[in-house]
Amino acid sequence: MTGARGARFPFGLLALMTTWGLTRLVLLLFVYKVYVFPGPDVTSDVSVIYQGWYEVLRHGTFPLDDVTWQYPPAAALPILSPALLPFLDYAHAFYLLAFLADFVVFGLLQYAGRRSGRTMRGAWVWVIGVPLLGPTVYARYDVMVTAVAVAALLAGARHPRVMGVLVGFGAMLKVWPVLLLVGAVRRRAWAAAAVTAGGIAVLFAMAMPGAFSFLTFQRNRGTEVESLGSLVFHVARQHGWNGQVLLNYGSVEFLGPYVDVVSTAALVLTAVALGWLLLWRLCAKRFLPHTLADAAFVGVLMFTTTSRVISPQYMVWLVGLAAVCLCFRGSRMTLSVVLVLAACFVTVLEFPLWFSHVVSSDTLGVTLLFARNGLLVIATLLAALELWRGTISEPAAVLPSQATRAKERLASS
Repeated sequence: MTGARGARFPFGLLALMTTWGLTRLVLLLFVYKVYVFPGPDVTSDVSVIYQGWYEVLRHGTFPLDDVTWQYPPAAALPILSPALLPFLDYAHAFYLLAFLADFVVFGLLQYAGRRSGRTMRGAWVWVIGVPLLGPTVYARYDVMVTAVAVAALLAGARHPRVMGVLVGFGAMLKVWPVLLLVGAVRRRAWAAAAVTAGGIAVLFAMAMPGAFSFLTFQRNRGTEVESLGSLVFHVARQHGWNGQVLLNYGSVEFLGPYVDVVSTAALVLTAVALGWLLLWRLCAKRFLPHTLADAAFVGVLMFTTTSRVISPQYMVWLVGLAAVCLCFRGSRMTLSVVLVLAACFVTVLEFPLWFSHVVSSDTLGVTLLFARNGLLVIATLLAALELWRGTISEPAAVLPSQATRAKERLASS
């Protein structure tokens, strides 16, 4: 079917937008409790924890005595954001704002996909990946942070200062966006990020008591039951390990013998990941248009997989960065992106659907965790290998114009 000027009807775009709309409607129906999603209530964090923080923050101070507050100072902004919609109660306003953040990401990826040399694959990754995680996406503020990170990466190639400002702001929301700079080659991006983050930190430190109390609370966290290290204790429980599973520092964690050893091992693995990223940056010879996004995806994959905590909402970060990678035709991350999407599906099975099996360390729960974490490990290793090959190991590709000139010189000699 063609229009008056011979333009083809955008069936692909229509399918993309329709799929986004239908899947997001289903997510809203779940968080607004029109339909009840199986398993634990994922919205309790908003209606209980977030709203409790809101009552403290709106009086000009951070939750000084609440160990569950483990976020940088700018995290106060998304927690306070439902005040922008005073005609709704807190929880309903938050879900609507999370939905709008999702829409912003979708719009950014569509725009990027329509630009020359790019593809709509990235938008499809976002459209598919978010509903695979279930209603948890709209019941955490991570989708808002991901919107900032996606905007930063898409701005990076042409507007490094804009990227730096967004990264600095994102880092003050939830730290991990600082990893977006690992592939940045322009000092302007690093400088803008440092100035922005520093300025925000100073403002909050001066305006609100307890802006950096989260550092102590974060340091004292243990091994969460969904993390890679937790698999040691899930298996050990089958052989008489006498530890416990308790709500601790805002998440369900293992407590007992050797937990501190496994937690320390996770920190060591994270340090190794940081060392590898620094080595890659020193050795990298080729920075192509997609390298910035690929490197950010690898960095966040590494830090997520080795973390002492792999909460379901962390997967939203990976889906967002994966989507940006596939906005570039030259990205080498396709297989790792597919593995991350598979891990998203397993994630919604282990939380919230069958989380009781995870907590009890039975066969179903342990199998789901081995599957999800195994997919993340494989995705991380493959992504790191492809990043190394594409920027260090393989010879630089010869551009067509260069090849043509070379042939002409040979013919004339």
